[in-house]
Amino acid sequence: MRRFAAVDSLHHVPPPSTLSALSRPELEALLVELYGKLTTLEQTVAEQREEIARLKGLKGRPNIKPSGMDKGTVPAKPATDEKRPARGKVTPRVQVEDQVIRADIPPGSIFKGHEPFLVQDLVISAKATCYLRERWITPDGRTILAPLPPGIKGHFGPDLRRFVLVQYHQGQSTMPRLLALLRSVGVSISKRQLVRLLNEDHEAFIAEAQDVLRAGLETSPWVSVDDTGARHAGKNGFCTQIGNEWFTWFRTRSSKSRLNFLDLLRAGHTDYVLNDAAYAYMREHGLPAASIALLATGPQTRFADQAAWLSYLDRLGFTALKITPDPIQLATEGALWGSIQAHEFLCDAVILSDDAGQFNIGRHALCWVHAERLVHKLDTFNDQHRAAQTRVRALIWDFYADLKAYQSKPSKRRARALQARFDRIFLGHTGFATLDRLLTRLHANKAELLMVLQRPEIPLHTNGSENDIRCHVTRRKISAGTRSEIGRDCRDAFLSLAKTCDKLGIAIWDYLGSRFNVVGAAIIEPLDHYVRARLRPA
Repeated sequence: MRRFAAVDSLHHVPPPSTLSALSRPELEALLVELYGKLTTLEQTVAEQREEIARLKGLKGRPNIKPSGMDKGTVPAKPATDEKRPARGKVTPRVQVEDQVIRADIPPGSIFKGHEPFLVQDLVISAKATCYLRERWITPDGRTILAPLPPGIKGHFGPDLRRFVLVQYHQGQSTMPRLLALLRSVGVSISKRQLVRLLNEDHEAFIAEAQDVLRAGLETSPWVSVDDTGARHAGKNGFCTQIGNEWFTWFRTRSSKSRLNFLDLLRAGHTDYVLNDAAYAYMREHGLPAASIALLATGPQTRFADQAAWLSYLDRLGFTALKITPDPIQLATEGALWGSIQAHEFLCDAVILSDDAGQFNIGRHALCWVHAERLVHKLDTFNDQHRAAQTRVRALIWDFYADLKAYQSKPSKRRARALQARFDRIFLGHTGFATLDRLLTRLHANKAELLMVLQRPEIPLHTNGSENDIRCHVTRRKISAGTRSEIGRDCRDAFLSLAKTCDKLGIAIWDYLGSRFNVVGAAIIEPLDHYVRARLRPA
């Protein structure tokens, strides 16, 4: 359950025998309490209605307007009388072809050179080539067939293959529209053939996306995470995003539990490891000391896959334990975290999230925008409540602006002052009981909200993750979901690669041209090389 959950009911006013026996202040307090309970119930009903609408495929309720805290705390630019800089010179990415246009001139005119006028155009046309491959029979009976040109694989050329992938994944086109477009320009292609171009023989791209994740987890000082709903094989699932300024990675699964998130952080590895990191995780999450000792004294510390790990737990008697919390789940989570650390992923990195419980592992930081949004969304019932809410939001906005200033120039003295100021804001009493309880709950997350004081390089919000995952949301809206596992994996991989290319300043068109050996295309190295170069400490 999220710590930023709905406001709890009030219990400080005892139930009266008769309302007439209460004084006016007691009646007002009781009314405020009932308003709070009513608001909580209305919010619960609204969430349930939204979930029912989502499951039925109906249109959900509109999103609440964002608070604007991050943009609102950007320092104002000094007013100047300077004019906006003019647009720079247009430099086409292709070779410019010169074409002289002659003018009709009267006799005696003097030539003064040429006046350039640059025009960019696009040529989209179908091209069909029949390769007549020589076939020879050698004296010893062998058949020699002339090889196809580089980049030719199957009956569709490399330019067509990359055009299909760019239009579908980056251009977010639907399959029927893409099929109609290809046919309209003269390509003879069926729907089945188009599906094959999108899904078949892309294992190398899936592996490269996995390598990008490994590079990011090995070298990043922080990663930002988020998830969203996804449909696969006619069932609801979840797509998890992991990334930062230089890479993005998506993976769709049927669950968004902590076990699933830890499994994703292994970046394709399947082993389970018992080491110091695993035992520390188990202790932190409440696994009994006797169970930890049983694991620590066992003869085996590394297990190849899930079957071997669960078999080992069964031999140790974990499956017979009927206690809370579930020892098998905690031991498995710890072994997954041990595997992550054993592969040197997230060794000293911070995980930044919106406070979804599955992401709370390792060094964890919280998004300030999501925290402030709770105050912004809080229902008020009178002028006193609205004034208290406005005052607290102003204090939080000012504090957020000072955290931004701290990031540019950190110091121990400023960190201590900000910590004391945090206490004054979130431990103060406003006279609005619901708001006070919310502030107390936010104060319990002090270490995660103020992680930036220890690590000034991390962002204060998860806006980057929300922007990244928007492409997956768009794909979900226009194409519903995937049916096959390879289709799901290809969608996640190509969206990951397209986002990573964009962050690295590489055109996805050039990237695919390099991978398909298009003649004249730029040479693009494996993307994980660029990610490591960007994130490797100087």
